[in-house]
Amino acid sequence: MRLYVAAGGGGDALAAAILHSIFAKPGEPAVIATLAWDRLLVDPLPGPRSINSFAGLEILGPRTWRVTARTRAIPPAGSTLPRLSGEISPALIVLDPANGACGLAEQLRDAVTLFRAESVELVDVGGDVVARGDEAEVRSPLADCLLLAACADLPVPTSVVVAGPGVDGELAQDYVLGRIEPDGQLLLRLEPAHVSPYRETFHWHPSEATALWSAASAGARGVVEVRDGCVRLTLTDTSADVFRVPHGAVFRAGRLAQALAGTRSFAEAEDVARRVCGFCETDRERRKAAQLTRTALSAPQPDLGEERMAAIGAQARARGVDFITFRRLAEAVGLGPGRYEAFRAEMIRRWPERHVAGLWSVAPAGELLHW
Repeated sequence: MRLYVAAGGGGDALAAAILHSIFAKPGEPAVIATLAWDRLLVDPLPGPRSINSFAGLEILGPRTWRVTARTRAIPPAGSTLPRLSGEISPALIVLDPANGACGLAEQLRDAVTLFRAESVELVDVGGDVVARGDEAEVRSPLADCLLLAACADLPVPTSVVVAGPGVDGELAQDYVLGRIEPDGQLLLRLEPAHVSPYRETFHWHPSEATALWSAASAGARGVVEVRDGCVRLTLTDTSADVFRVPHGAVFRAGRLAQALAGTRSFAEAEDVARRVCGFCETDRERRKAAQLTRTALSAPQPDLGEERMAAIGAQARARGVDFITFRRLAEAVGLGPGRYEAFRAEMIRRWPERHVAGLWSVAPAGELLHW
């Protein structure tokens, strides 16, 4: 039995499910352990959720909680995990970061014992997990490095799996590849057939990085605009690749992960991130959450008319952009918290030809990629 650990939350959990469907023998079980840490457009509360933010968790042990399709986030919290649990075959367990890396390590050791796991794979889409942690480009290393630290002393073979180097819009692809070498092993290049069973999931799931990895498998190439600040990255053939690296090689090279290893509270982990990185992404989330709340109180319903969307597409093309993530698109139209799922569904319903594995194509009508 394999235990996957989603390094950054829901998007990495979806990636782990895709990887399991590729590598597993028929009927081979798996469990995915993940933090409940969604984007503010889904969960208006900054930072990761604790188990106290959910109703209907299935208690499997004193430190093991399973998310099912009947689980619900307690408002005002939001979470993609209950819906995801109903659409993937591996069992989904939620990790609580309240007691820092030490608490997460205890939960993972319990899961290894409970499920009789023979191996652990820490899955990260994009590759932030291989960062030192103090690179100027890194915007959100805390979750990845916290779980990298938590996996340091597990009683079974543990590895790090990097899918889609550079597709999270933080570390550049070449930098990620350089950090993976010489210990990394190329496992595969994702193909459309691998993603096909999850097409419906990509109609609603908000992960940008996993969408980009999957879109690369469908042949999407070119410049993508992601999240706030108009961050851009380029999809290449390598954007669909998957690598495996020994856990020890990644952990020994990670300043932030090593510094987080002894933390016993999430607040302590935040302080470590501030010291090592010079910032902590939860502080940014708190500021942004406050701004989104103020905006939502006064913002009118966004204009999604043909003329407005055509103008957004034309402006993006003028900037040299080929695709926009739905998260970036939602921000471009001024969408407030709580409206993201309905917005995305409406966009795909009205313009299905522009939807490519979670991306919005701004190409002229005659140049659209069929997915």
